[in-house]
Amino acid sequence: MSRSSESSAAPGFALDGRPSWIRLGISLLAAAVGGAAMWSIVVLLPAMEVEFGLDRGDASLAYSATMIGFALGSLAVGRSVDRFGIGPAMGVSAMVAALAYVGSAVTTQFWVLAGLQFLIGVGGAATFGPLVADISMWFGRRRGLAVAIVAAGNYLAGVIWPLTLAPLVEAYGWREASWLLAAAMALLLVPLSLLLHRRVPVDAEGEAAEAAQVARRAVGFTPGGLQALLCVAGIACCLAMATPQIHVVAMCVDLGYGPTAGAGMLSLMLAGGIVSRLASGAIADKIGGAPTLLIGSVGQMISLALYLPFDGLVPLYIVSLVFGLSQGGVIPAYAIIVREMLPAREAGARVGLVIMATIFGMAAGGWMAGWIHDLSGSYKMAFLNGVAWNAVNITLISFLILRATRARARAALV
Repeated sequence: MSRSSESSAAPGFALDGRPSWIRLGISLLAAAVGGAAMWSIVVLLPAMEVEFGLDRGDASLAYSATMIGFALGSLAVGRSVDRFGIGPAMGVSAMVAALAYVGSAVTTQFWVLAGLQFLIGVGGAATFGPLVADISMWFGRRRGLAVAIVAAGNYLAGVIWPLTLAPLVEAYGWREASWLLAAAMALLLVPLSLLLHRRVPVDAEGEAAEAAQVARRAVGFTPGGLQALLCVAGIACCLAMATPQIHVVAMCVDLGYGPTAGAGMLSLMLAGGIVSRLASGAIADKIGGAPTLLIGSVGQMISLALYLPFDGLVPLYIVSLVFGLSQGGVIPAYAIIVREMLPAREAGARVGLVIMATIFGMAAGGWMAGWIHDLSGSYKMAFLNGVAWNAVNITLISFLILRATRARARAALV
């Protein structure tokens, strides 16, 4: 069965139809708003570090707590989406994030702040992996592009929110910025969740599930084996990805350029990531998720290495753009692989599990880069550490492609 056969669905509904594209637009807006839960801490972190008198490694624990919450939330919300749909899950998650931001704005203890950042991560999780899994059920021929567009919403958030928050933090403080974020979660994200309560008809789900099972058998992996490989690969790639994405603002502060320059650099990086995600989605519709992931991973490793020889402001802006253009399509490719090779009815939980692994990689990588910085006095060794982990990811994805190619060749001879 080819992917095009997935377009046969229940009466009155067709994958890739007008309702699918309307839902895609709403999902993109939700991802851009909810993505603040991931990116706000990057801008707020230097001010928190100063107020609480922390070193870089300890302060990075607040980011790690956010990402751990985001990771666990991805799995929990993903399972909820399989049962109830994305709308209810997103509405509840948005209120959790809003209340946690309110708590962050008034707390005077760093350990309480870290716990609230965990809840912010949990609350924001619905707008990434689970939202991607949901939109993948509404598309067939254009699934790669649809997944990439929704995933690009997270990077769109990374462009908008740092530029919005950095001047606010400099002028008024990080606590005032937290109040703004609480309002955004409650007043923007909750209403958007109400527009996503409709679920894809069961007949279309069954058609997609059958196609996914055929693809899985052709690859020759068991569901558990493929899931494990993707999770380990996701951890490795995000251990590498974390250093520039999480520490670029702090690195600019260290170099004397200030947090606003760092926020601009992060926004430029993520703007490049948006372009990369959209292009990678279109490419994945042509060549598949795994080859697209390999291309992005190789580009990410090369761009990480480019950070090593430069510390000037203009070169760092250029390298950050190159990094964004190289790696933006990496994370969506995991979701595409899951939908190509694993049962559709389990998409929410399985995409959530892979996204959870990637977020754990980001959380560990953010802390690891801060720890290496404290030991070495700069970020050079942290970038070398990222290059090494990126090589692990490339090895695993190359193994997946090689095994899939051999399995299909053997099947063609039978």
